[in-house]
Amino acid sequence: MSDLYERDYHAWARQQAALLRRRAGGMLANDDALDWSHIAEEIEGLGASQQRSLRSWIGTIVDHLMRLEASPAIDPRRGWIDTIARTRADIADLLEDSPGLRQYVPEMLERQLTARSSSSVASILAAYGETPTVDLGSLTYTEDQVLSDWFPPAR
Repeated sequence: MSDLYERDYHAWARQQAALLRRRAGGMLANDDALDWSHIAEEIEGLGASQQRSLRSWIGTIVDHLMRLEASPAIDPRRGWIDTIARTRADIADLLEDSPGLRQYVPEMLERQLTARSSSSVASILAAYGETPTVDLGSLTYTEDQVLSDWFPPAR
């Protein structure tokens, strides 16, 4: 069974799903054909993948909120706002489907508000010849500001 998992993941997944559905429906399934260790690994991987997506999306919002507050440029602002809005919608969908992920938001937000985030934004602005108009290290956002429809006041 592991051989199919290694050779053709898609075929393995379809086969395992069919076997699990048969078993769930009360039909006998060859338990030896069920690849329990890989099934468990894949289910764990799905949860980890959702966490990585959430962390990435929170990082995108923090990055773009910092750009909105620190950039003297006018033109890209609408694009940053659109990106934040789309990303918030993605997070809302994810948290609706998997409400257990909400418990990780505060820690993920704290990690995104590190010096690494502000130095990343500083590098991006510098690449466009911009000097931040505020101290990036002083910028902080609450969970509500990141996940709601809040935006920094317009300049």
